[in-house]
Amino acid sequence: MKKYKVILLLVVALISLNSCSEDKMDDINKNVNNPTDVPTRFAITDAMTSTAFSNTGSDLSFYTGIYVELNAGAAPGQMYNAETRNGEPISQTTYNNSWNSQYQTMYNLKLIIEKCTNGQEKGNYTTLGIAQILYAYNLALLTDMYGDVPFSEAFQPGVIFQPKLDRQEDLYKIVFSTLEDAITNLGKTSTYAVLGNQDLIYKGDKVKWIKAANGLLARYTLRLSFRNPDYAKVLTYVSKSFTSKSDEFKMKNEGIPNPYYQLDNARGYLFASKSLFDKLNARANDPRTTGYFQKIQKSTGAPFTYEFFLNGVSPQSQNYSYSALINKSNPIFMLSYHELLFIKAEAEARNSATFTSVASLTAAVNAAFNKDEAINFSTTNATSYVAGLGITSNADLLKEIAVQKYLSFYENECVEAYNDYRRLLAMYGSATANPIQLANPLNIDKFPLRLTYGNSDVSANNNVKTAFGDGTYVYSEKVWWAGGTR
Repeated sequence: MKKYKVILLLVVALISLNSCSEDKMDDINKNVNNPTDVPTRFAITDAMTSTAFSNTGSDLSFYTGIYVELNAGAAPGQMYNAETRNGEPISQTTYNNSWNSQYQTMYNLKLIIEKCTNGQEKGNYTTLGIAQILYAYNLALLTDMYGDVPFSEAFQPGVIFQPKLDRQEDLYKIVFSTLEDAITNLGKTSTYAVLGNQDLIYKGDKVKWIKAANGLLARYTLRLSFRNPDYAKVLTYVSKSFTSKSDEFKMKNEGIPNPYYQLDNARGYLFASKSLFDKLNARANDPRTTGYFQKIQKSTGAPFTYEFFLNGVSPQSQNYSYSALINKSNPIFMLSYHELLFIKAEAEARNSATFTSVASLTAAVNAAFNKDEAINFSTTNATSYVAGLGITSNADLLKEIAVQKYLSFYENECVEAYNDYRRLLAMYGSATANPIQLANPLNIDKFPLRLTYGNSDVSANNNVKTAFGDGTYVYSEKVWWAGGTR
């Protein structure tokens, strides 16, 4: 027993001789792989990645693509439930991952903005401007999907636990002012090192970031055209934005695979929509009628054929054609050149009731035929294609701009197709008058006019819980810019 007592005393002595101060122990206990304070040049890279991959190219795109019939949810599981309106559109868990990711991304961007405004990196105007563009983009994406959302009282962990919901109308004012501030800051001289490869989108090119901000201002000004039309302002913003697809606001990086490729590889949920095919097939000589889709062999020895899913009707199965565009290297578009040109074409046509020129529509269609994806249709003559559409009036022109824009969004830009459909629903007054005709018979009373709030806040925030109710509000409550009240 004495032997063990001696050993114990020696151990205690060693501990005493090698004791550390509390400050030293704090340093030892820090997790160097999870720092609490990092330079903004590294944090902004993470924010770009989450904005593109986790927010833009996420469940938001997969589900909205089904709702506007660019894709069909044919395989058993969540996407088929969304296709058949079986629980998914009204469930508080459906978009929870995206909901959480959007708020986390915005919180991280808010920290970057604060650090570059009054914090350790005050005067880092380039990173500040980029963060503001990403912040405005994510805020618009958030409110476009869900309507009124927590914002002004959000991002205060441990201080406000149940933030109120802010009105979409007010949130859009913040989107615009933040983008304008970003353009101002990007025009200033900064003494901080250029981002270079830390900028996965534009490699630190401030001119291209300013073009992106102006393009977003054009998009969001047109988005509000039911509430507050200002087509001249749209055209002004367009004139300061992209001049080619090399300017596009997109994520294209070898280390970041396209989310549609990831989904197809992992689950194979999305298939060829009969509704989309019919729209293409109705237009003579459209190269996308078959170019968008992959033939399949339904059984060994059978011929390869196109098999389209009849939206909302066909049985669940994986024996349907699928996208011919799927490719790991495809970009994640946040604002494409072809979208910008369609925005220009619509603004011109709406700015004058007598406007019938198809020049801008032709340019937009040509950009769509040549978009940056695995398959393009560069040999197609956009001029002869548009001439064959039989446009003779301003009303014809506006309708065809809407449809061609919709067709150009396959397959990676479904969120914007969904936003456009809802905006046009308000502007034309009904689904039957909407230039984009959907085929799912369930749309009569079950078209999702918005997405449900995430479960994380429905279960924890009484303000969100009250707004959510039983989830069926998504079939009756339009967002503010589409004619609703919230």
